[in-house]
Parts: sequence; structure tokens; C-alpha cells
Amino acid sequence: MCSKYMFMSRDQNAGRIHSMKMDNSSTERVEEFKYLGTTVTNQNSVQEEIKCRLKLGNAFYYSVQNLFSSSLLSKTLKIKTYRTIILPVVLYGCETWSLTVREERRLRVFENRALRRVFGSKRDEVTGEW
Repeated sequence: MCSKYMFMSRDQNAGRIHSMKMDNSSTERVEEFKYLGTTVTNQNSVQEEIKCRLKLGNAFYYSVQNLFSSSLLSKTLKIKTYRTIILPVVLYGCETWSLTVREERRLRVFENRALRRVFGSKRDEVTGEW
């Protein structure tokens, strides 16, 4: 049986042992692992996790794209669909994320793009901008 462990430290040189052996079972050191669907890294970096979540969110959006482009559904129903189907996929595990400004922006861009697709392009009467 092979188990895995992850060592977290601020000191990059600490814990350089790459495998341990206890009771005739091998234990391998890893830099990251999947836990309950979320990737945990030894550097506590969430960049790859956010990239994966945004990719999954896009996939879910395109799977229900025909609902969002339908003129038969109200905008209220489209927003409820977005909040119940797409947003939980993107934000799963976000309680543990420590975001930088860049990652916050990436999440905001995704949300704005999805909502623009739901509402369609609108032109501002005052400024004339889209």
C-alpha cells in the first residue's frame, strides 16, 4: 500500500525527504493533491484551482447555453439558473482561497462575461458605450 503526504513550510529547504517508510508501507511526498474535488498545494496557491474552476464553469455554461439564449425564459429565471448551476461549480471550495487582486479580477471577468451572455449587449443611453 502506498500512501502520500504533503509537507508545508515557509522554508523551501525543509523536509527534503521524498519518501518515508513505516511498517513496510511506502509513503510518497507530493507537492499537491486532490481533496474533496479541490486541489491543495504545498504553497497554498489557488491559481491552478481557479483556472480549473473557471474552465468547469465555462463547460457548464455551454451545456445550458440554449437556455440562456432562449427568448422564452425570463431574465429572472436565467439568473436563477446561473446562480444554481454555474456559480456553485466555479466557487466550490472558495472558502479556503486566499485571493490576490489578479484572481479576484479573473473571477469578476468570468461573472461579467456570463451575465453579459444572459442579458445580451446593452447600449448606455447617456455615454453611448456598449
